Amino acid sequence: MPLSLARTGEKNVISRVGGKEETRKFLENLGFVVGGEVTVVSEAAGNIIVNVKESRVAIGKDMANKIIVAG
Repeated sequence: MPLSLARTGEKNVISRVGGKEETRKFLENLGFVVGGEVTVVSEAAGNIIVNVKESRVAIGKDMANKIIVAG
């Protein structure tokens, strides 16, 4: 399922990062890599705040839809 549908507070494992090459590189640089753990902290106005690699990152819903996770 896309990260945008993940429940708040639940740990998920990234199974795929989609999008164009530059989008994938951008997300990789933020820490969104296959096999990495990600937890949704909060969601407000279409933006999602997540914990990834021991830091908090805010991304838009369009970016979150490109990150596929398994619960």
